[in-house]
Order: sequence, then structure tokens, then C-alpha cells
Amino acid sequence: HLVLLFSLFLAIAFADKESQKTSQNFSSNNASHKRLKRDWIWNQMHIKEEIDTPLPHHVGKVNSSLLAMNNNAKYIIEGEYANTIFKVEETSGDVYAFERLDREKKAEYELTALIIDRRNNQSLEPPSKFIIKVYDINDNVPVFEQKVFNGSVPEMSPVGTSVTKVTAFDADDPTVTGHATVTYQVIKGDEYFTVDDSGVISTTRADLDRESQSTYEIIVKAKDAPGSSGDSSTATVIITLTDINDNFPVFKHPSFHFKVPENISVGGEVGRVKVEDIDEPQHRNTKYSFVRGDYRDTFEIVANPFTNEGIIRPKKPLDFEKVAEYRFDIEATDPTVDLRYFKSGGSRSISTVTIEVTDVDEPPVFTKLPYEFKVRENDPEIRTLGSVWAHDPDAAKRKIRFIRRRASPNGDYIRVSDTGIIQLPKPLDREFSSSYNITVAAQEILEDGRLSDRESHAQVHVIVTDENDNAPELVYPEEPRVCENAAPGKVIIRISATDKDEISPRGFFKYSLATEDSNFSLVENYDNTANITVKYGQFNRELAKIHYLPIIISDNGDPELSSTNTLVISVCKCNEKGNFTFCEERAKQVGVSIQALVAIFICIFTIIVIALLILLRKRHKKDLSGLGRNVAEIHEQLVTYDEEGGGEMDTTSYDVSVLNSVRKNGIKPEAVPSSYAQVQKPPGNITSGAGEMEMMIEVKKDEADNDRDLLPYDTLHIYGYEGAESIAESLSSLESGSSDSDIDYDFLNDWGPRFKMLAELYGSEP
Repeated sequence: HLVLLFSLFLAIAFADKESQKTSQNFSSNNASHKRLKRDWIWNQMHIKEEIDTPLPHHVGKVNSSLLAMNNNAKYIIEGEYANTIFKVEETSGDVYAFERLDREKKAEYELTALIIDRRNNQSLEPPSKFIIKVYDINDNVPVFEQKVFNGSVPEMSPVGTSVTKVTAFDADDPTVTGHATVTYQVIKGDEYFTVDDSGVISTTRADLDRESQSTYEIIVKAKDAPGSSGDSSTATVIITLTDINDNFPVFKHPSFHFKVPENISVGGEVGRVKVEDIDEPQHRNTKYSFVRGDYRDTFEIVANPFTNEGIIRPKKPLDFEKVAEYRFDIEATDPTVDLRYFKSGGSRSISTVTIEVTDVDEPPVFTKLPYEFKVRENDPEIRTLGSVWAHDPDAAKRKIRFIRRRASPNGDYIRVSDTGIIQLPKPLDREFSSSYNITVAAQEILEDGRLSDRESHAQVHVIVTDENDNAPELVYPEEPRVCENAAPGKVIIRISATDKDEISPRGFFKYSLATEDSNFSLVENYDNTANITVKYGQFNRELAKIHYLPIIISDNGDPELSSTNTLVISVCKCNEKGNFTFCEERAKQVGVSIQALVAIFICIFTIIVIALLILLRKRHKKDLSGLGRNVAEIHEQLVTYDEEGGGEMDTTSYDVSVLNSVRKNGIKPEAVPSSYAQVQKPPGNITSGAGEMEMMIEVKKDEADNDRDLLPYDTLHIYGYEGAESIAESLSSLESGSSDSDIDYDFLNDWGPRFKMLAELYGSEP
């Protein structure tokens, strides 16, 4: 208020002085309306926030010397909050606030003061801006950034280890002492953690164990106005203890028992031992080892990285007949445990493991693998190379039979007897194959003589040693050519040789000409090659355009072998520089290998055999078809002698008078070639002539005499022409013995041995 009174006094003094100056100016210039610049007179305005007195609240006063000289002047204010929150008394210039102000929402307001003429609202003075500042009072509680904070710290951390930081804000003016100062305090969980004035939470104990309690929930309070009971707020902090490797693994059981068959494969799983490690998985590094027992070379224990279990595996085959049970102690430990924090109770956990081996029927076991034999090639005296041997590992000790399964090269080159003896059916040729391999299977012979379905295999290698049984051969190079005017000593070609036998490092070939009667010479190079050179020179193309040069090549083997090879040399025309200009083309020799000849012969033989089979089949079908037709036409056949003829009433299909005429005349019929092989039955009511009947009989006789593929006919089997009411009565064999017929069948004796049976049946009784 003293400041306001002082301001008012200064304003009145300046106003009086200005009024005097104005009177003087008006007296010197009555008609002039010119006015001098006036100054606004007030101080910066202030007001406290949240004033609890009734509204409006006086803020301050605007003042101008012009108002005292002009009764029509008035004050107005402009701005964002003018005439709403703030208003001015137009004559006195007092500024009032019509709302309670909150500094935390807005700390200051900027307004503009003006003096206008009431009559025309014209501005009498330039506008002037002023600021109203809101004074702060401690009316806000510190507020945390979030309701829940999270932090973590390794277990067993030292006292004072930082965990996390909490932050709270006070909206009051920080420039006012004590208004925005925030202090923190742990009101729950202070026995484990503490917080400083900056909000950093740290540990107060060094024995925080994650395995005992993994999380802690504490409450932190924030307040202002230190030293007083100012308002406060709280936040929750969840602290998680992270794991460290401070615990050793412990076996879940003091002993483990497993059963495993003796045929378990090496590296197979026997069983798993389980441990408990209360640390988190990333800190479980269990190592297993043998403590007592002599089976470190038989088994191994490997930790599963995912389950931390110990997997027991055999390192070598198990044998029930040798060891039926294994017993040993194992230890579980963790070499990565931090010994500074590990708890008492010992760093070792020991358990006893018992492995019981069960018996199984095992396949035979070979005593030696693999088998290798050496044999000289083409040795006819060697028939047995050796033997393979296997035994039954089980207690039954059954006998073993050996069988050859596979062979390379494929073929019957090596045999295996039932007792395992390796045999050679014939001498081996190293040039065909330098080694022979077979797979021998061993099977147990069961009590009933059958072979067991379980078998084992052994590889047998036969190496064939070389014998010098092949002569060297010339390696034919490109076609050798020589100019007809070649000078003596001219090298025509360099020759070399090859040998199917093995060539020792000290082996060499010797070259020589079969005859010296030629215009060529041979020069040894002593590197298993030789040069063919011109001997005399000047070849005559008119006499010979191609020369055949026999060359003898021998080796230094034991025994020494040689061969004669022919080198074909063409004599060509050449230019002055010695370049070939014209050579006759050599006739190409077309040869067929022995293998090709054998294949061609086999094909031809196969074709001939197939053709013969086809012809025989056609003939057989033809004979069968003819027989089928004859059988269909025959009315009665004396094959089983149990068929009865048609009787006397059957006289329509057969004229027996022909037979009677033949018998009475005593004529022996001659073989007449027949133009048909099938007798057709004449149609009904038509009587066949004697010539036709005679011809039919002769045809059937001829077929019976000449066709050896038919049944052994020894009688005339055709009775198809016996008609109804025949005068020959019944010809059935069933009643022939008691027949009273007076027909004489003695003429059948004249027809040969094939009709002997018929003659006896129908002949006169003695």
C-alpha cells in the first residue's frame, strides 16, 4: 500500500505540473488543439493465487495525467483476458480480478491500457502494455511420473547397490523456497531398500537371495516443504532379484538303476540321471564325473544342455557273458558357480548308478576283420586260400554256417564253403581284376536245423599278384608318314609300348626290327621309347606307297615275353620345305572283336531255335486239329471197348454191303493216296457207293500206318456208315463174343500186324 500511495503522490505532482504548462500553452495559442505527449503512471501489478477473500480482488491501478485535464477521458483495457477475468474502473483506473487465479495454470497475464474520449471513442493517448504476475502459494502436492516403477538388482548384491530411480514433480513455483522441493521416503520395505533425495533406490542388505524371495514390492512417499508435514503422494516400486550362479546341482535320488540289452549300440542311451539346480536355466552348467568304479572306459555321462540331465552312453560294446552288471558312483557339480556367494552344504552331490545288462541272442562274431589273402594269377594248383572263422558269443555256442552274400566283380570267382573255407573254382587273372572282394555272412544253426535270421558279415579281400603272362604291345600313334625324298637319318616317328602286366620301376622294353631288309632303321632312346628313322632315303612311290614295318617289342620279365607289331608307314609327296602335299588315304581296317562275334552267333542261334519251335508248334497244332476232326467224325472207337454201336436199326448212315463184298472177294486193298483226311457223313436217306466206302477205309488205314503221333491204332476204328436195319447187324464189341453172325473176318489177318487185334476179336474161334 505504501508503494501505491507513493505512486499516487507522484502522479498528482506530475499532473499539477502538466496542468500549469497546459494553461500557459492555451493562453498563448487559444485556437490550437495541439497537445503534448503524456506518460502512463503505474507500477507492475501482482496478485496472489487462490485468494480466499470475496471477489473481485483488487490487482492495481493504471493512471495517466491526461485524465485530470479532460473530463471526457476514460480508462479501458484490452487483451485476451480483458473484461473477462480482469476489468478496470474507467475513471479511477483501478484494475480488479473477477476470478480466483491459479499460478500453475497461468503465471502471468499481459494486458493493454488505453485512454479514450467518451464522445467519439478516439484514443487520447498511445496504448501501453502492462503485465499482471500471479504470486505462488504452496498449494500443490508432489506427483510421481507413474504409479508403479520397476527395477532389478542381482541377488547377493552389496549394500548400497543402485536398483532404480523414482521421480515426482511439484507444480508450485520452484523459485519460491520450499514450494517445489521434493523429498522421498520408503514407507514399506525400508528394511531391504532405501531412497535418497534424488529418488535413487538402493539396497540396505547384502543377503538378498532370489531363491528365497525373487521379488519385493515397496512403497515410496514424495513430499515437499522439508521439515514440515507438507502434503505428499506415494508410488509402488516392484524390485526383481536377478539370478546369479550361486547354487550347486543336487541329485534327485541317491541311486539310479537301469536295464539295458547287451546289443545296445555304442553311443546309444542307457538312461538319464536327474539333478535339481535351483538357479535359472542359463546358470545350470552341470558336469558329471565318475567317483568310484572302473568303468570310465565303458561308459560316459553327457549333460543335456536343455534339461540338465546326465545321459549315460556306452563307449564300447557290452557283453552279457563277460559283465552282467555295472555299478559305480557319479558326481554332479557346477564349475561356474561363484564361490563368493555359494551357500553352505557342500559343492558335491554323489549318487550310485547300477546298470543291469540283459542277455539277447547275438549274431556270430568274426574273429578277424577284415580277411585278406594273396594269390598268384593263373596258378592252377591253388584251390584253397584260407578260411574265415566266427563263433556264437552266447552261452548256447551254436554251430556256424557261412554263406557268400556279395562279390565284386560279380561272378563265380571265389567260393565260400559252409565251414568258411575260401576256395577258387578256377585260376584268377590279374588283368581282368587285380583284386576280388566278397562279403561272407555267418549264421547260427538252430537246434531244429534251421538257420537263425540274425547274421553278421565279414569282408574278404583277395589280392592277385602279377605274373608276366602278357607280351608288350605297340601303342599306335597317329599315322606315320615320310616324304619320298626324305634324307637318311630323318626321324619319322617316336614309338612306345604298353604292357598289361605290372611294370616294375626297373622294367624296360626292348625294340628291334623283325627284318633289316627295309629302308627304315630303329634307334633306342632308352626311356622305353624308340625312333623310327630313314635308313637310305629316296622312297619310290611308284613301287610302294605304303610300307609295313614289323617291330619286335620284348620286356625284361621272367619269363621274357615279346610280340611282333606292324607299323604302317605312308610315303607322301612333299614340297621343298618338307611339308606333306599329298598322301593316299590308308584303307581303314574294319575288325570285329571276339565278343561281338560271340554275340552275333548267339543271336543267330536264338533265331534258328525260335523258328524251329514255331514250325514244330504249327505242325503239332495241325496234327491235333486233324485228330480233333477225326474224333468228331468217328461214331464209335474201340479205345476202351465199352461202347455199343447203333444197332441193326441204324441203316441210314452206313452200307455194310461194301464190307461184305470186300470180304467175299478176298481182295487185299491197296493203299490209295487220299485227297482228304476227314470222312464226311453222307446226308440222310442217301446210300453211299462201294467205291466211296473202300476209299474211306483205305484212307484210315493209311493214317493209322503213317501217323505215329496218334494213338496206337491196331484195328479199324471207323463204324460211321452202319445204317438202320443193316444186314451186318451190330458191330459193337460188347456183343461180338456171342454173335451168331456168319461173316468171316479172316481177311483181317492179311492186312498186317496193325489189324491183328481186330482179327482176333472178329476172327473164328478155335
